[in-house]
Amino acid sequence: MSEIDKLKKISVLLRYYIVNSTTNAGSGHPTSSLSSVELMNVLFFGGFFRYRIDKPDYHNNDRLIFSKGHAAPLLYSLWTVAGAIKEEELMTLRKFMSRLEGHPTHRFPYAEAATGSLGQGLSIGLGMALCAKYIDELPFKTFVLLGDSEMSEGSQWEAIQIACHYKLDNLIGIIDVNGLGQRGQTLFGKNIYEYEKRISSFGWKTILINGHDINEIEKAYKEALMAKEKPVMIIADTVKGKGISIFEGLENWHGKPLSQKEAEKALNELGEIDKKIKVKIALPENIEPADKKITADKIKITDKPVSTRKAYGIGLVNAFLKFPSMVVLDAEVSNSTFSSIFKDNITSRFFEMYITEQNMAGVALGLSLRNKIPFISSFAAFLTRAFDQIRMSRHSDSNIKIAGSHAGTSIGEDGVSQMGLEDIAMFRSIPDCVVLYPSDGISTIKLVEKAANHFGNVYIRTTRMNTPIIYAPSEEFEIGGSKVLKKNHEDAATVITAGITLHEALKAYEELLKEDIYIRIIDLYSIKPIDKKTINEAALETKFIITVEDHYPEGGLGEAVISSLEHPCKFKIIAVKKLPVSGKPSELLEYEEISKDSIVNAVKEIIRTK
Repeated sequence: MSEIDKLKKISVLLRYYIVNSTTNAGSGHPTSSLSSVELMNVLFFGGFFRYRIDKPDYHNNDRLIFSKGHAAPLLYSLWTVAGAIKEEELMTLRKFMSRLEGHPTHRFPYAEAATGSLGQGLSIGLGMALCAKYIDELPFKTFVLLGDSEMSEGSQWEAIQIACHYKLDNLIGIIDVNGLGQRGQTLFGKNIYEYEKRISSFGWKTILINGHDINEIEKAYKEALMAKEKPVMIIADTVKGKGISIFEGLENWHGKPLSQKEAEKALNELGEIDKKIKVKIALPENIEPADKKITADKIKITDKPVSTRKAYGIGLVNAFLKFPSMVVLDAEVSNSTFSSIFKDNITSRFFEMYITEQNMAGVALGLSLRNKIPFISSFAAFLTRAFDQIRMSRHSDSNIKIAGSHAGTSIGEDGVSQMGLEDIAMFRSIPDCVVLYPSDGISTIKLVEKAANHFGNVYIRTTRMNTPIIYAPSEEFEIGGSKVLKKNHEDAATVITAGITLHEALKAYEELLKEDIYIRIIDLYSIKPIDKKTINEAALETKFIITVEDHYPEGGLGEAVISSLEHPCKFKIIAVKKLPVSGKPSELLEYEEISKDSIVNAVKEIIRTK
């Protein structure tokens, strides 16, 4: 049997598995899977994809990301043919607690990342390719299967620009241009030349093929693997539902499986099914990752006021000395987030992402999945653009550290477009994501190191203004902890706060002390996980809690504290409740009633009503 004939028989087997598994599941996307059969069959079994099935995380394996995650039935069928899973497990597709979910997740060990929210796979692949070329210096290739519908996503074009900028000739995209989306024709239908025109204009090497012609596909992969200095996009003209006449090339079949009767007819069309066909996936090279020793001097801060955003940059350098797998990305604001300090000291581990926040989050996931510790930074307000990528990263067991600077109204004159006022709520909503809000330079540096040491997503909120140093260099900070800064048996109330408003609370303490009024002050630097023990002790002992934050009340620090309470007490949230305007930081703190005076007034109101 010739190799071409063998690949044709494998295509028939893949179609058999796709139809059977989706019909058995009663749901799924058979048509979207069938259009990519030859593209993935030739990649896997034509000698182009190099992989050790016994070691899915082997560092020399080529990586394959199904950005069009709804083609999961094809992904699972490929690994069934390869012998990684059995047909019996394939028939558990979409069943409760099956590893074979409706869209790929990390519960399936051969899925590189959780995909299905379209427009994310290319960025993830970019991160892996960046890691291979510039950090580990390994020869593996990263392949990304893309759908034509998702090519309308802006995140794709962010990735396309950055991949070309970094000359990632080890990144190969494959667009399945079947022309049909969920509700009908895609933006350009089956006009593959429109995709070529746009993608080549960004500097990519483009290869146009018939996506069902095995000879053309083989030639395309050979050409792609020889590319130099440019990423490659294979643009394939395909037919949705290819090989099954009942829905081949027809609309209104997206996400619809065949009935049992229809499936029987379809399988008869396929002809002979050879489940015993012998296949082989090429093995990767055995090369160890580069182990370059990068040295830098530890940076010390003085006891002078410093912004937590600047301390973040210092903390990056110091943490890298203990965690050399760190990589730092920034979205063209490194001179404001102060990740520039890391760039200046450890240049080879800093990558500029320009203003592509969605892509930056995807790249960070790709780096994380290749065992790096990525730190990404931008203004807190702009991270909202990347929320989908960040929320999806959790389902890939990500280990990403995210810094949002310029948080709150205290940034001042720049105005509301630059003010992060929703970020705590956003990151609190992500399962297992740590949320840290340091108040001075010492705590920031210490918490950056804790973030690097913690496996999982971590958000660090930083402030634009310089603030006094309130902690000694010897002070220790733990994720899930807090600091009781002021405490007295006569405390009239407890003020729980963090960041810029902690300094307002300390000013309020001094003013109230002049009138012999005591308040307890807790620095809640770890908003998630939260220090329930300390909060509930304060609730029992002072009977009244005031929270203060430079953030909207919804989902913020105050609601985090409320959710942790186990004992009844009176409660007041002081937060940003007016639409912000431009002004000096002090004016805005007063305007939003989150300043020293508002805290003093709230405490005195408590005393009057007791």
